Amino acid sequence: VQLVESGGGSVHSGESLRLSCTASAYSVNDNCMGWFRQAPGKGREGITAIGLDDITTYAESVKGRFTISRDNAKNTLYLQMDSLEPEDTAMYYCAASDSWKCAVYSRSSYLDAPLYNYWGQGTQVTVSS
Repeated sequence: VQLVESGGGSVHSGESLRLSCTASAYSVNDNCMGWFRQAPGKGREGITAIGLDDITTYAESVKGRFTISRDNAKNTLYLQMDSLEPEDTAMYYCAASDSWKCAVYSRSSYLDAPLYNYWGQGTQVTVSS
């Protein structure tokens, strides 16, 4: 399984970015996938995930500003980030779980790292004021 993120960059406050995560040897369709981020000196934070039946969940820090989605035909996961703030500056990672774990874990665990078996290499997002 390979996950490759793209779309990161440097923007100013209030601007938008869309991250992509293209999967190989893995189907994004109806599996648990998520986006995590890690800022310098901080731990990895789960910010949004999508699971079975396209159920989504968001961390409070991004709710209303970020949107997770997936395109099954392109086998790609997306993260639309609007109204970006300097506090959003971090390395962003795509993550994917094995199907059996996605079926066992509840939605309340979708932002927990142990759910995920596969990780991308990350893409940097920098937001300046």
